[in-house]
Amino acid sequence: MKTNWNYTELAPSYSKRPEYAEPGLQAMLTHAGVTSGAKVCDVGAGTGHLTLALSRHGLVVNAVEPNDAMRTIGIERTRACPAVTWSTGAGEDTGMAAGTFALVTFGSSFNVTDRPRALAETSRILKPEGWFACMWNHRDLSDPLQAEIAAAIGALVADYNYGTRRDDQTAVIDASELFGDVHRIEASVVHQVSVADCADAWRSHGTLHRQAGNRFPDVMSTIDRILASTGTEVIAIPYTTRIWLARKR
Repeated sequence: MKTNWNYTELAPSYSKRPEYAEPGLQAMLTHAGVTSGAKVCDVGAGTGHLTLALSRHGLVVNAVEPNDAMRTIGIERTRACPAVTWSTGAGEDTGMAAGTFALVTFGSSFNVTDRPRALAETSRILKPEGWFACMWNHRDLSDPLQAEIAAAIGALVADYNYGTRRDDQTAVIDASELFGDVHRIEASVVHQVSVADCADAWRSHGTLHRQAGNRFPDVMSTIDRILASTGTEVIAIPYTTRIWLARKR
């Protein structure tokens, strides 16, 4: 992973992000034929969101994370999961042995890698005909509250964009020529979160940090105002979990 993108100060807020939609994860594992006891490498594991979900399916998970603060939180969150181990590594250089895993996952992390290099590394550590999966939780921007926040960000940050995290990943996977047909899986999840934790999650938004620059405090003040205007302590945020899945050639 591009380790020059330092997430140390953002790490505590990552644990408050939404879970990936369980029906989407189940569809991914079913399609890939990955069952309890299989070895999985979760790359860019962060504070352990996807790692925990995979562990609940009975998988043996090697969580790879380059950032010390993220990894420390992830280790603590998965302390009760004996089939989870953590190590330092990046998407382009996981440090894992070749031909080891049935599945390699990137949960909200593929976009901060050199994607062609990360795909090559994934192919190297996968077993023959093992599977690659990348996924993100995308806020439903048709929701009025999320639309208002998106409009406020756009007004304060010129040419704001979400980078490759909202792109269709099919073309870059196909271009690697390392994987077969790409399968796309979508499932919905609603994240119930306190207004305070929602604001905290926005403060952990790396893309927003980078693009807002010195306007970030203004952006957060506006988001805080919008959230406060809801007049509630807990809000429901609709997300779509989008997964791209492909088998190693």
